[in-house]
Amino acid sequence: MLSVSISKHKKQASRKRIIMTLTLLALSAVILCGVTVLLSCPVSDTAFSPEPSPHTDKQETAAKASPSYASCAKSTPFTARISARNAVLIHADTGEILFGQNEHARAPMASTTKIMTALVALEALPVETEVKITAESVGIEGSSIYLTEGEVLTLEALLYALMLESANDAATAIAIAVSGDVQTFAERMNQKAAALGLKDTHFVNPHGLDDPEHYTTAYELAIITKEALKHPVFQRIVATQRTTIPHQGASGVRLLLNHNKLLRSYDGAVGVKTGFTKKTGRCLVSAAKRDGLSLIAVTLHAPDDWRDHTAMLDYGFSLYEPVVLATPGQFDTPLDVVGGTCEYVMIQNPDSLVLSLPKSRGEIIEIMELPRFLYAPVSVGETIGRCAYYELLPTGDMHFLGEVPLYAGHSAEALVYKKNILEKLLDLIR
Repeated sequence: MLSVSISKHKKQASRKRIIMTLTLLALSAVILCGVTVLLSCPVSDTAFSPEPSPHTDKQETAAKASPSYASCAKSTPFTARISARNAVLIHADTGEILFGQNEHARAPMASTTKIMTALVALEALPVETEVKITAESVGIEGSSIYLTEGEVLTLEALLYALMLESANDAATAIAIAVSGDVQTFAERMNQKAAALGLKDTHFVNPHGLDDPEHYTTAYELAIITKEALKHPVFQRIVATQRTTIPHQGASGVRLLLNHNKLLRSYDGAVGVKTGFTKKTGRCLVSAAKRDGLSLIAVTLHAPDDWRDHTAMLDYGFSLYEPVVLATPGQFDTPLDVVGGTCEYVMIQNPDSLVLSLPKSRGEIIEIMELPRFLYAPVSVGETIGRCAYYELLPTGDMHFLGEVPLYAGHSAEALVYKKNILEKLLDLIR
């Protein structure tokens, strides 16, 4: 009897081992199939992360953004002939080069120097600063508004004279007001150039009169302009076609006229500066904006600079198109509320998002970022999350394009708990 019992136990144990082995094999097959399915899934229009970030309680986390989308825009070759020795066209937001011709070669830049002069002055002094004109600022060679020793003008008035009439005496007065003398101001200009990462730019004066040690490149001058256009006062000045400033010691005022004729002839033009000496030839920096897209063009030693800039800007705008990413009310999503008088609130977007994007671009990915739920109270109009848009790059990275905020469409008051009769009686006994 004992031997029979042992034999039965051995057979049962053997069956259990076989069943367990088969079960493990089946589970392995299921897991492998699942992995295969996951690996074969294509990228969808909306990305999700299984768990929220440790820093946020959001259902979806934004993908890593690439710093730029490189040369995606340049799908169409530039065929126009450019008269300039040095030329460049850049995207004013990213700094991407859309067209270049000897854009990294050093060259003199005449009065386009004054873009840096204005930038340094705006970062150094308030525009209301009163500047007393010294003898060193009077009678400077070249363009002038004929300042007189002892008269007092605001920095803002001198900046208008600098950028509209290209006044060399105004440039000198600004330099002395900021740094005490021209040489020290030029050193400050070079410090700013170094801070911008420029390695082929050097200044010896604030006005751009010829000097062998005074030079830049078309590209680096575009980067200086990109930085200057971040200042609202600079934007306003270079976009002004005509204005007046005081003329102390004489009746009337000084009339200042902007010599950048693109402001009158080119759709979307916003500035910025002309320049000329016999050595440098005609120099021009221009900027234009259409449908949210800003471009900066630079030409140095360009006999036909107006035509050059028109051709370059036209080319740049032809590479882009307005794209509607979100319309007002596009999103109307319920989101659960805990401890509220209502179970959920509707999440909505009252804003639109329209961007100028390259006609040649990758897939656009839309990612809605919202918490898993809300705790009451929730106020109407409260910012709850965002919908972010990315461009999928050939590298697999995603470049951030823009976002629209998501708000609570209505409020949810906190639920007030009321004790029942039994709980009230227990409170009295205690």
